[in-house]
Amino acid sequence: MHVLLAPRGSSHRLEDLYAFPRRRWVRANFVSTLDGAGTGADGRTDSINTPADNRIFALQRRLADAVLVGAGTARAESYTRLVGPPSGPGGALVVISGSGRVPAGLRTPREGRGPGVLVTSAAAEPRTLASARRQLGADNVWVCGDESVDLALALDRLTALGLGRVLCEGGPSLLSAMLATALVDELSLTVVPAIVGGDATRITHGPWLAVSARPRVLLEEAGTVLGLWRVSR
Repeated sequence: MHVLLAPRGSSHRLEDLYAFPRRRWVRANFVSTLDGAGTGADGRTDSINTPADNRIFALQRRLADAVLVGAGTARAESYTRLVGPPSGPGGALVVISGSGRVPAGLRTPREGRGPGVLVTSAAAEPRTLASARRQLGADNVWVCGDESVDLALALDRLTALGLGRVLCEGGPSLLSAMLATALVDELSLTVVPAIVGGDATRITHGPWLAVSARPRVLLEEAGTVLGLWRVSR
């Protein structure tokens, strides 16, 4: 893997380049084709991933305390199969669900750690909330916000539990919401050497944004370009 850009004086070991700061830190991890598609024709990232991207993907999960994902992405990407627990101190899988419905992957115990955490809002139907609590346990269903999920409150709660190094894996609507509320510190973006056409979504989806970022790390392997971009607040 060729290092195109790295902080001056830093080690070029992947574990060091991708290490999270010791303080609270939210990193979003996404992949895109050369023509801006966030998925392949099947609507999943699997079909555009490369070996280099998969290696960085697995590394960042190992380094994070918690993996944050939207319920739609958890269902579309079959998180029952794809998500094993990160090996960080908490190893938490946290799913954002406005409706309060539990994706199948969240209620699957993972290597003795039990189910993941569902974050929803008070606007969820009471029967849906009750069902979620039966499936996951009351302590694993967090009501954050009134009309919609309060993402800042959810992150505060994770930090209070010692799970401050958060890896957000999408989807596009969740990333847009977090960028719009200045909750993302860094974007890990892989650009794969592929053009897929079609009308696949980009890595963001929703209202227009005006967010800038600067590159901190750039790597290349077999045409795949991997980068860490510091997001301006």
